[in-house]
Amino acid sequence: MIGRLIDGRYQVRSRIARGGMATVYLATDLRLERRVAIKVMHGHLSDDSAFKQRFIQEARSAARLAHPNVVNVFDQGQDEDYAYLVMEYLPGITLRDLIEEYGSLTAEQTLDITEAVLAGLAAAHKAGIVHRDLKPENVLLADDGRIKIGDFGLARAATANTATGAALMGTIAYLSPELVTRGVADTRSDIYAVGIMMYEMLTGEQPYKGEQPMQIAYQHANDSVPVPSATNDKVPAELDELVLWATARDPEHRPRDARQMLDQLHETEALLRTALPTGSTAMQRTMVLPPAPAAPFAGSDAETQVLGARSAPRNDTGPAALGAATAQLSTIARRRRRRAPFILILVVLLAAVAGTTGWYFGAGPGAHATIPDSVVTATPEEATAILTEIGLTVAEETQTAHSVDVPEGAVMATDPEVGSSIRLGEEVTLVVSLGPREVTLETLTGLPLEDVESLLAEEGLVVADPIVEQFSSDLDSGLVISATDLDADGDANDLSQGGTTFEGRTIQLAVSVGAVPVIRGETVEVATQRLADVDLTVDEGREIHSYSDDVAEGRVIGLTSSDGPRKPGDAVGLEISRGPEPVQVPDVEGKTWLEARPILEAAGLVVEYWNNNSRLIGETLPGIATVEDLDPQAGETVPKNSTVRVRLSAD
Repeated sequence: MIGRLIDGRYQVRSRIARGGMATVYLATDLRLERRVAIKVMHGHLSDDSAFKQRFIQEARSAARLAHPNVVNVFDQGQDEDYAYLVMEYLPGITLRDLIEEYGSLTAEQTLDITEAVLAGLAAAHKAGIVHRDLKPENVLLADDGRIKIGDFGLARAATANTATGAALMGTIAYLSPELVTRGVADTRSDIYAVGIMMYEMLTGEQPYKGEQPMQIAYQHANDSVPVPSATNDKVPAELDELVLWATARDPEHRPRDARQMLDQLHETEALLRTALPTGSTAMQRTMVLPPAPAAPFAGSDAETQVLGARSAPRNDTGPAALGAATAQLSTIARRRRRRAPFILILVVLLAAVAGTTGWYFGAGPGAHATIPDSVVTATPEEATAILTEIGLTVAEETQTAHSVDVPEGAVMATDPEVGSSIRLGEEVTLVVSLGPREVTLETLTGLPLEDVESLLAEEGLVVADPIVEQFSSDLDSGLVISATDLDADGDANDLSQGGTTFEGRTIQLAVSVGAVPVIRGETVEVATQRLADVDLTVDEGREIHSYSDDVAEGRVIGLTSSDGPRKPGDAVGLEISRGPEPVQVPDVEGKTWLEARPILEAAGLVVEYWNNNSRLIGETLPGIATVEDLDPQAGETVPKNSTVRVRLSAD
């Protein structure tokens, strides 16, 4: 894809990232001259209408949002077999990169990042959109300090809460219990994912671990998220309570949406700023990220920036004046502590079940592995090593197929297909690319454009846009003049008279628009209008004047010469007649008629006898008759083809 021009507008520059569904490239929008991120669906998913619909849904969902903490979507379309999505390009890192580099974050950093995430998520919830795939990979930290949520590929209406077969498509580590058990998602499912991300930011690790996705899903469905301070003793108790509130197993016990949690986060932050003793290590001013304004959500559209000083607390909330939401958090915490003995017993029982389930799906008969997309474009040896490492068997015999996108000798697909989940030990067949298919074409010149376009499409060739229109005196309008392989190495490969090329190549067609109108002998005004009728403009600066024996002075002889074929929209020059070329009457007096006549005719003059006597002498005695006189006289200048009378004598 690198170097490809998508939809005649987006020039692909480099690859940013690759996922299971699509690849993201850095591209240049040639129309608006700006850098964009363009997300292109993988070619092997093109025939899957469900994937295509999900891809389009991402564009529609994100385009409905206009918030500084949500990645902007500019465009969506289809180019050949590729569905694409054009987004705002944010140079920087993801929250995942930040956590992997620094481990646990400070309470201040966690609050700042969570605040930006909740602000963007609140905009989505207000618009009736549930994200359903919140995770650190989808939180973008730009170099200029902006924090934005991206990837609405699983988003759907907040009211359409049944996830059906797509219920477990979100990353397993951040799925809410209701999504795991019932396939149901609403705004509170997003809140659960935010709580898990807060836990990960505060501790540097996820709350649940397991060798198989099923083990992690089981814990989400049956366990309560532990408090972050159990792993990191620097976490304030107030943040423990906020995480527990967001990750309650019962969605009824969570914030109803991101707006409610954002309000509580502001109140918790104010509490930590004002209620703690001076010098407390629980909450220090760090100058990391400024919070969003305290105004109602409808006006909360200011961008969050890195490295700005924190503003003053939003409230005057003190230890004795907490809001209703803070009181609710405390109540939930006391309720959890009272239930602790019962939960302990339940956890022991469930642990036994989980152990059995984990063995079955992790190492027993039910163990599965997913064929990773990393095998695509890898060598067969590399793909074999990848698949063997995850417990799958690779067939000795490989299959082959032609591919436009995958280089010759690299793996282009697998059987079962990439992304399939199969039992450990099952056999996977590699499909190795033969490179593009060779295509042989017959003569294309003189064929109707529609026929040539159909023929090239059938052979897997791409017709360059736009098609070049040219004037032709030999071919009628609508017939192909030439066909050129633009992707040929070295000199352009002319396929006009047939030839060999390869599937996927781009072919430039030139089609006739008929002949240039005949303007010889016309006045300049008439000629100019006839040319304008076929979209040719007369350039007076290119006008020339020439002698003409048959075109009257001031009339048009034709068009000036051109370096190449003329096309509609070109500027042309006119050649204007100066009339016949002037010639000087040669001096032939005293010469015999046999000598004089060829000289006069060679000068472009028409000879006429002076009288009948001269005619008689000239025709009977040309070698004896001599020229006595001329009319016009020798040395006079006359137009070419003028008549000269000759007086002859035989003395």
